[in-house]
Amino acid sequence: MSDLPELVQEATVAVDGQPQTGTRFSVGIDLGTTHCVLSCADLDRIDDEGFSPQVMAIPQLTSPGSVEEKLQLPSFLYLAHQAELAADSTSLPWIAKPEFLVGEIARNLGSKTPIRLVSSAKSWLCHTGVDCKAPILPAEAPDEVGRISPFQATTAYLQHLRDAWQSQHPNAPLDRQDVVITVPASFDPAARELTVEAARAVGLGQAILLEEPQAALYSWIEKSHGDWRKHARIGDVILVIDIGGGTTDLSLIAVTEKDGNLELTRVAVGDHILLGGDNMDLALAYTVKTKLEKDGKRLEAWQLQALTHSCRDAKEKLFNHSELDTIPLVVASRGSSLIGGTLRTELTREEVNRVLVEGFLPKVAITDRPASPPRTGLRSAGLPYAQDAGITRHLAAFLAKQQGATDELKDINLPEHASFLHPTAVLFNGGVLKAGALDERLMEVLNSWLSAEQAPEARLLTGADLDLAVARGAAYYGYVRKGKGVRIKGGTAASYYVGIESATPAVPGLSPEVQALCIAPFGMEEGTQQELPDDEFGLVIGEPVRFRFFASNTRREDKVGTRLNYWTNEELDELDEIEITLPEEGRRPGDVVPVHLCAAVTEVGTLELQAVSQKDQSRWKIEFDVRAG
Repeated sequence: MSDLPELVQEATVAVDGQPQTGTRFSVGIDLGTTHCVLSCADLDRIDDEGFSPQVMAIPQLTSPGSVEEKLQLPSFLYLAHQAELAADSTSLPWIAKPEFLVGEIARNLGSKTPIRLVSSAKSWLCHTGVDCKAPILPAEAPDEVGRISPFQATTAYLQHLRDAWQSQHPNAPLDRQDVVITVPASFDPAARELTVEAARAVGLGQAILLEEPQAALYSWIEKSHGDWRKHARIGDVILVIDIGGGTTDLSLIAVTEKDGNLELTRVAVGDHILLGGDNMDLALAYTVKTKLEKDGKRLEAWQLQALTHSCRDAKEKLFNHSELDTIPLVVASRGSSLIGGTLRTELTREEVNRVLVEGFLPKVAITDRPASPPRTGLRSAGLPYAQDAGITRHLAAFLAKQQGATDELKDINLPEHASFLHPTAVLFNGGVLKAGALDERLMEVLNSWLSAEQAPEARLLTGADLDLAVARGAAYYGYVRKGKGVRIKGGTAASYYVGIESATPAVPGLSPEVQALCIAPFGMEEGTQQELPDDEFGLVIGEPVRFRFFASNTRREDKVGTRLNYWTNEELDELDEIEITLPEEGRRPGDVVPVHLCAAVTEVGTLELQAVSQKDQSRWKIEFDVRAG
């Protein structure tokens, strides 16, 4: 039986003898890069007991034939050889033979045979250079190993969470509950659309999206039981630093006043930085590898992969158990002739602190920026990891870039001499920051920047559960959407633009000039839409028509219809193309239909574009390229 509190156990019981099939729970799902977490709250009990989300223990295989309940479902999938496991050794409480092995068993088996392990599927969803629905994972697997797509892996994690819920709540179907799924604040529209599509694939078409840093702040608010107003004051700028397994996510949330009440507004979101715990694990593996090589031992590529997983486990043990100073490591081999048999070594707390603190959180000046070394022409297939591992340099660049993010808020007054936006409070999230040495270094560096500009030091907002906060906050957001509690004003995390080529005569060697037309401004709220009736385009019937697409997380002044003739690389980033093919519907192929564009932010939290006929108001959805080709 589950270790859940009685509150959640009783939720599986029929009400007045009748099965419960309506909306009863607010459910939050943290679909993380390295772990998934599910939290829920019984909406029927909130009036009597206040909002109290509970993290659901998730049944999962931990080894062949062994099922345990854990608060986290590791975001790993293992593609076992057909003869590797006994037929009856993979049963789960709800299915005798699951299609995929996910969770703790996948991570454990993959640590021994990494070429069969799928990891970081979430990061692949935001990789613009790959087809996310093509079987490309594991990325470096040999030909004899089967592969799946990042989309399939994401769907498999959601399927396991849904089935686990149904097993424990047979009278409260998950597809009828309020479900919130979290995504990085920096996820682009295509990655958000893929996440929603994965949710629909497992029957959760009603699920909505929420940015992870916002979810972390919601959790902090919920855990304060109303006291959060004593710790946040008018004029505060809260910096949320979320360092997870695969990404570093940065957000700024301002505290203002309206009608005598505190109001929270998300004012800035950082770039999608593929830099986190995975990079740290690899750095530790190379540290151990160097130590072994000094003793004359050589590691093969597959052994380095296995060592990386072992270092991750060792790092987590050192973070979670302060009494430990060393963790033994065993590096297996396929034969003693390769490297002289199984190798034994260790990872020390001193090595972890030195490599992670100095390597990833160096003491830098606010003027320092991430290094961008020139890339070679040929690169192996893989994720586009950040080229600079210094998270503090990325933070410096973010705060400087967002210096004007609060200019329109009357309650936020930045000194004239400021060279970057001054946070007044910091909220940490992500399992990486459970290490005291890491969060201490971050605060030390940030406060050194503030002190240099005669600004007060930022204070740390404490009490957050770094592993579980996002799921808990997502469940709380479902409650907030019903008009309860305090809501963070957010909307779109960027301004979005479509490229328009000028109608100029062809000139050899010169591309036509391109304007950027704003179709969705920064902060456009969910459930709203904006039309551009004065900007007419001609779309060809029966043929695909492509649009260039841009985004900016700094240009807040642009309104719908604003045209840019010039911009810097710092202002606008080019994203995936968007494409539409108009059906003929009585027209001849090749006909040109005059249309204008309409942008909407759906209630789910995705951006949707439509082409609207100027003649009869017919509408065609413009599909984002979700990397399916």
